[in-house]
Amino acid sequence: MDNGLKLGNLTLRSRVLLGTARYPSLDVLLAAIEASGTGLVTVALRRVGATGAGTENLYALLAERGIAVLPNTAGCRTAREAVLTAELAREALEVDRIKLEVIGDEETLLPDGEELLSAARQLVQAGFTVLPYTTDDVVLAQKLQDAGCAAVMPLAAPIGTGLGIRDPMRLQMIRARITVPIIVDAGLGTASDVAMAFELGCDGVLLNTAVARARDPVRMARAVRAAADAGRDAFLAGRMPPQFRAESATALEGRIRRASGS
Repeated sequence: MDNGLKLGNLTLRSRVLLGTARYPSLDVLLAAIEASGTGLVTVALRRVGATGAGTENLYALLAERGIAVLPNTAGCRTAREAVLTAELAREALEVDRIKLEVIGDEETLLPDGEELLSAARQLVQAGFTVLPYTTDDVVLAQKLQDAGCAAVMPLAAPIGTGLGIRDPMRLQMIRARITVPIIVDAGLGTASDVAMAFELGCDGVLLNTAVARARDPVRMARAVRAAADAGRDAFLAGRMPPQFRAESATALEGRIRRASGS
């Protein structure tokens, strides 16, 4: 039985998280959110006008639909910037969960492990539920768990590339080492990538560009939802052990044989 995805004091029925940037329109974004079945979306602090008015107030529209918000620290380059952004998000949105991003390289948009770990420790100490975007480095993932993070969010490939899971073995190594939820974040390109993430034992996925930049974002969101269910079911079912020796699925006993001499 699948009891859902638990992140701090929040339990989600859906294991799909969705980003809210780069959609062609607000209507498409809202339709994709509904099609994905998600209960949690990421929002950059600069995009949230929590005290604004009108239909363009994304935060209010999400609240009306019962969708929880996961503010992120997108654009931060140092632990200090990330901690300040998280504190502002908590004050503006009255939520203590944060998707922690501390980017160390402008070209690859890969995280800065040292700054990320420093920020994570400070935010956990300040009472945040911290969900850090990290590389697929098992050592860093272990340190983030030890720092008190509620989950780790390793990348599949660099942000926005849609290259899919480049190194499945590294995700499996993280799965074998840590006990907090693993949410694959960044680089997923289509529904089959989502299914693979769950088959590897990951607990959730977060997609943005893969859905927002699809030819039909709403249909892709629906496909992602189905892939998540299928991949999770496959993992829980337990795949057969791979083997190199061929083995017939049909028993040889009782097969029809030609009578001798005929």
